[in-house]
Amino acid sequence: MNDTTIPTDQTDANRRWLLAAGFVAIAAAGVGFAIRGGILSDWGTQFGFTQTDLGLITGGGLVGFGMVVMIGAFLAEALGYGRLMVFALLCHLLSAALTLAATPLYDARVGVDPIAARNIAYQCLYWGMFLFAVGNGIAEAVVNPLTAALYPSQKTHYLNILHAGWPAGLVLGGLASALMAGKVRWEAQISLFLIPVLAYGLLCIGRRFPRSEARAKGVSLTRMLVEFASPLLLVLLLAQALVGYVELGTDSWISNITGNILASSRQGLFLFVYVSLLMTALRFFAGPIIHRISPIGLLFVSACLGAIGLTLLGMAGSALALVGAATVYTLGKTFLWPTMLGVVADRFPRGGAIVIGAVGAAGALSAGLLGGPGIGYQQDRFASAELRATAPQVHEAYQAPTANSFLFFDEVRGLDGAKVNPIRKKTAAERAPDERAVHDADLHGGRMALRVTAIVPALMAVIYLGLLLYFKMTGGYRALTVEGEPDPSITKAADQVAVGGEL
Repeated sequence: MNDTTIPTDQTDANRRWLLAAGFVAIAAAGVGFAIRGGILSDWGTQFGFTQTDLGLITGGGLVGFGMVVMIGAFLAEALGYGRLMVFALLCHLLSAALTLAATPLYDARVGVDPIAARNIAYQCLYWGMFLFAVGNGIAEAVVNPLTAALYPSQKTHYLNILHAGWPAGLVLGGLASALMAGKVRWEAQISLFLIPVLAYGLLCIGRRFPRSEARAKGVSLTRMLVEFASPLLLVLLLAQALVGYVELGTDSWISNITGNILASSRQGLFLFVYVSLLMTALRFFAGPIIHRISPIGLLFVSACLGAIGLTLLGMAGSALALVGAATVYTLGKTFLWPTMLGVVADRFPRGGAIVIGAVGAAGALSAGLLGGPGIGYQQDRFASAELRATAPQVHEAYQAPTANSFLFFDEVRGLDGAKVNPIRKKTAAERAPDERAVHDADLHGGRMALRVTAIVPALMAVIYLGLLLYFKMTGGYRALTVEGEPDPSITKAADQVAVGGEL
């Protein structure tokens, strides 16, 4: 697909290499994310973490991502894209070192002070995941505006292709985790993300990086910040915060929860791989879909499917029902993140890398501060309440030694991961009566957490419906240029659909 408005300093070959480097950088994040999801139970068993503890660790990674995407967006405009990719590489390497330090530091203290040893392991994993996310955030702060600059008249399409790297990484990481689970220690598994990290570093060597579309046309940093005065941009950032909660927040837990429903963490990982493969394939076809309906229409349909899919996941009782529910959920979440990036890039080109960075920051901060911890908290709350109601004495024996809280909700003492995770690995026939009660309560907690989370994409659908009506009243959805005029490179067919009566 040719782009008649490519930067003058870019050859087709250089554009393809840079797009490939961005794809692999995002894939590296996906590999690490998927493997982390597969080893959460290992962390819980080895260090005695609750679901809320694990949610805070995964959330810490996402918080680091969100903070750095915004900072990185400013640096991208000031320093250029190439230098920041070097910094992303260094952060990924430091992340691996800190994460791998958890076990030796824990082992050195557990015989003297078990509580201190647990806290040391928690800090290593939390800050290791934080640095991993810093590397991801710097890379994201670069590759999103980089892709928009390389393909200025086809932003949404190529941003979806770029972000196909995310589920592709999830597939690779999920397969590795499924094949290595129970055979290889978690340290070896998590180290695999370094392979694509080194690969994107090599792909960047000797490449010519463009400036953002806005910077190339002389837009100042101050003028870029003026874009945040737009009510439309603020609404889009709110919507992206909800996207982050439902996509990244849920993905932090989905293989863990579905593996529990299927009574096999391995099967849960294979299901995760299946939906990630589906997601990878679909993102390559965003362009043709957007030519049929507008980007806002695609977001509305996606949010509706996401709400339905999460509800069905929370109700599924068989493997077949779970696969069907996961398929619906995947159809819903696939286009949300990259299409939101495309919409903001289309409508606010004068914002440069900064407004695109704000989109990534809103989604990641929401997932880290709310999604990961919130879904973990909901699991603890529902599981603990269920076990207390059905088997009070068993609840006393299995509750965690400390309580956790989330936002303004009451404190909850969840179930002790060191005691619950071994039960998850047993078959139904191997479980004693008390263990069956624990397992049923644990399963109930995961299912209810998914049903509660379904409220979030339902709210998103309401926002996108409002945006559809807004664009209908203002002449239809149109991509804009830095000068504020409609982009003339938009095809007539796509323009007619955006302005017409279809979504």
